[in-house]
Amino acid sequence: MLKYDVVVVGAGGAGMMAALYASKDPSLKVAVLSKIFPTRSHTGAAQGGINAAMGYRDNTDSVEKHFRDTVKGSDFLADQDAVEFFTSHMPELISELDYMGVPFSRDENGKVAQRPFGGASSPRTCYSADKTGHVILHALYEQCLKNNVCFHNDWYLLSLAVDNGHFEGLVAMDIRTGEVHAIQAKAVVIATGGFGRVYWSRTTNAINMTGDGTAACFDIGIPLKDPEFIQYHPTGLASTGVLLSEACRGEGGYLINKDGERFMSRYAPDKMELGPRDLVSRSIETEIKEGRGFGDGMGSYVLMDLRHLGEEKIMERLPQVRELAMDFEGVDLIKEPVPIRPSCHYTMGGIHVVDYKTCATPIEGIHAAGECCAVSIHGANRLGGNSVADVVLFGKYAGLGAQQSAKKRSFSSTLKLEQEKKEWTEKFHSIRKKKTGIKMFEIRDKMAEAMWNNVGIFRTEEEMKQAYHTIEELLEQFKDAYIGDPSETYNMAFINYVEIGNLLKLAKAIALGAINRKESRGSHSRGDYPARDDEKFLKHTLIYNEGEYYRLDYSPVTITKYQPEERKY
Repeated sequence: MLKYDVVVVGAGGAGMMAALYASKDPSLKVAVLSKIFPTRSHTGAAQGGINAAMGYRDNTDSVEKHFRDTVKGSDFLADQDAVEFFTSHMPELISELDYMGVPFSRDENGKVAQRPFGGASSPRTCYSADKTGHVILHALYEQCLKNNVCFHNDWYLLSLAVDNGHFEGLVAMDIRTGEVHAIQAKAVVIATGGFGRVYWSRTTNAINMTGDGTAACFDIGIPLKDPEFIQYHPTGLASTGVLLSEACRGEGGYLINKDGERFMSRYAPDKMELGPRDLVSRSIETEIKEGRGFGDGMGSYVLMDLRHLGEEKIMERLPQVRELAMDFEGVDLIKEPVPIRPSCHYTMGGIHVVDYKTCATPIEGIHAAGECCAVSIHGANRLGGNSVADVVLFGKYAGLGAQQSAKKRSFSSTLKLEQEKKEWTEKFHSIRKKKTGIKMFEIRDKMAEAMWNNVGIFRTEEEMKQAYHTIEELLEQFKDAYIGDPSETYNMAFINYVEIGNLLKLAKAIALGAINRKESRGSHSRGDYPARDDEKFLKHTLIYNEGEYYRLDYSPVTITKYQPEERKY
């Protein structure tokens, strides 16, 4: 049996930052599990930048302004003590990343360059052209190798082993061999990313963003916090959902309807295209619904126009965006506008974190960081540039928290761990022998359709209940799913099978949280309850998995400085 002091699951920005900081104690043995090669993790898709109040481009910017913008952007559902901790530590972290070798773009004074982003009162988004996440990922991987972190690439998390509230370790599959392993650990950091693939083809998320760690925590009794809050990025490519960075609008891009007007003047007259993402996404969908978009049905879109920026600026600051538009939409945005439409982008909710300074969950020894969890600094809507900031900042503190847990806890019984390994080995064997049943991809596609059509950008009770019942039926059908691949090695069909099971569990929680939140707040926009209701719903949703039954509860929002007020841009 493998034994480590700290195991990190996921090798994106949060996971590698956690591994790096846990490994700063040379007495600890630290490992990272990743289902893909670390530098292919989804942090690499983050284009636009990382927020920190450095004050280089605008010397009036401050940590306090960043704090205020984040709370306002969250529609006052963020925990303000966690937000203040986050914004006050970010400037120091940018300097740290700079020192590690992250090649940030520079301003004319040689300082880290900053650009405007949606919902921000100052241009505070630090960037490296439009490849910010990619360069951070590579720098962190180098640093982890330097610190002798052990990487298990092409390994897939199956479950966490917890016996009577005591964490023993985790069970994972080596995808290359098909062998199921039990891994004993004193502490684990879950950093498996979001679960936007619930919407399958209408998302900016990579194909591997299936909520594996979130579902594993949910299965052992850790609640999901605020799962109903799903961010839809305003500018996904119309035909694929592939992300075109907010940097496009930060650099001055226009959103245009079929009448040729910059329609954001109707919805955010001051901020225009730089309103927060939830507002801009709803504005685009409203234009389409009211007949001012292009195309029909799922093929409807509006245009984003960058031509006025000029070739030099586009090639210097948005080269990857141009490449994506050419590859996936056949449009050169130097010469013509590109068709865009909102696409599921980010999950504000996730694993319930109870201590933002250590990223601890309710079970001792289990920590979580990044998009898989809810600290909560994003509340009902995340600001652009705060996600990469979130993963590196809280990845660092999750690593330090896990380091503390590993020093306090000791290796103990592995009975539950061995039992879990046996059950997964048997499951892998039996599902491969199954010759008939329901095709798992049919189940996945029905889930995505139900979620996009009924628990999407605009929501109503009737539609969400319809989605909830569909998901329950699909969970039942999933018991008879078959994978159609008998092979033992590299059995990606089995991995897909487990991923779809995870997504179904999480989809049910999203729908349940959304049905019971009878208000509109941030990204959760209800036609039947169009107003925010602070009296009844200024609180976090908590959903517990009790087998077939999901239990709903709530917890208070921490308000330290900024009382809720109407959110205007």
